[in-house]
Parts: sequence; structure tokens; C-alpha cells
Amino acid sequence: MGPERDTGGGSRVPTAQRGAVTGEPAAVRRADGSRPRPGGPWKAAFFALTAAAILAAAVWALLGSTLLVARSVRVTGAPAAQRAEVLRAAGIAAGTPLIRINTSAVALRVEQITQIQSARVSRDWPDSVVIAVTERTPALAVAAGGGFALIDRFGVVIGQVAARPPGITLLDSPPADLASLRGSPAIQAAVTVLRQLPPSIRGLVRAVTAPSADAVTLDLRHGVTVLWGGTGQPAAKAAELAILMRTNASFYNVSSPDTAVTGG
Repeated sequence: MGPERDTGGGSRVPTAQRGAVTGEPAAVRRADGSRPRPGGPWKAAFFALTAAAILAAAVWALLGSTLLVARSVRVTGAPAAQRAEVLRAAGIAAGTPLIRINTSAVALRVEQITQIQSARVSRDWPDSVVIAVTERTPALAVAAGGGFALIDRFGVVIGQVAARPPGITLLDSPPADLASLRGSPAIQAAVTVLRQLPPSIRGLVRAVTAPSADAVTLDLRHGVTVLWGGTGQPAAKAAELAILMRTNASFYNVSSPDTAVTGG
């Protein structure tokens, strides 16, 4: 007979019968006194199977069903006449699961179009793809073939016109092969310099020459030439040029604004 305890009425009840007194069967407690979890391994197996079923359904919806597939492709940032060309370059077949579309590869294909500077492709769930493009814009005009070739700030030839458009600066002394201008640091520097000029000077520019990125030269009206240099210190150069132009000289060198000189 095991140890006894007082029940409050003076009698002693064996410890082994404690469960019967409290209404709690001794079998529901483990050896360490803790209660076993309801369900045990069956509950864990149920949740595992449920999670697997949800995952399988998600994979099927993304890859195998007709719910999340490309039903439409929208093009933004391009004129209506160019959208068909963009769609052809994108090569997205209707019904392709959105998850399988390589957006980076699509963007690279679209950027092969000469007039497109950049493209960004995104999925618009549940059934669309959006292609946002940025067109190249003319920055300089180059005399060619009895007319003018228009190039953007990266030196890419994007069109041919009979007359130079208003507001587009002429590029003097271009290379014979215009294709060599593509990616030219000198062209990028020339366009940057033109954009940096204050309106009072920009309106006087007739043409620009850029043998290198550090030797941008401006041809102003009335036969005035300005050696601007590189793209650095635009405000200081503009201020110095405004002072020097009071001398009515025909040549100004502001490539180093601290030691600017005039001539002619």
C-alpha cells in the first residue's frame, strides 16, 4: 500500500488512488505528470498533407492551368504606329503562363528596336503583361545624304530628315561612318554641355564640335567660337563666358574657368 494523504475528513487515502478522488483517471497522465496531446502524430500528418495539397494547387495554378496566363500585352510609352513592332519583338505567345515569361529577356528583345532606348516588362496579374518603353529622342543633327541624320544622346542614329528640325543643334565635323558615333563619350559630353548652358547662351549656339569628351567646342552666331571643354563646372564656365563676351572677341576658352582666355 502506497503513501496516504489526508482527504480533509480525517481519513487517509492512498496516493495511488488520488486520481479516483479528484475525478481524473491516472492513465491520462504520463510518467512525468504531463498530459498527452490530443491527436498526436495524426494531427501533424493532417497538416502536412494539407500543406502539400495547397502547394500542389498553387503550382498547378501557376504552371498548368489556364487561369494565370497571358491573355493581353499592353505597350506604353510608344506611339500607336510602333506598338505592333514592339509586340512582334517581345514574342509573347497568348496563353503562356505568366510565371514562365522571362521579363528580362523580353526587355532585351524590345531594346533591339533602334528607336527604343529602354524597356521595362512586368506581369500584371492575373492575365496581362505590360511593356513600358522609353523612346530615343533626337539630340543632334548630322549633315548626311543631302539631308540630316538625327542622333540621340548616345550617338544612335534614329532617323533621317530633309531639313534640320528647329531646336536641334548641328554636329560639325562628324566621322564618315555615323555608326561609329554609337556609344561615343564625346557625343554624350556634347549633349550634356548643351543641356547645361543657360538660355542666354544656348540660344546663340549654331553648332557643336566634339573631337573628345574634354574638348567640346560651341559655334555661336556671328562667327564666335567657345572652347567649353568637358562637362565639369558648368555654372562657373557660363558665368565667366558672360563676362568675357563683353569684350566682343571671336574666341573664348572657358575650359578652365579660373584661367579663361579670349582671342581674335
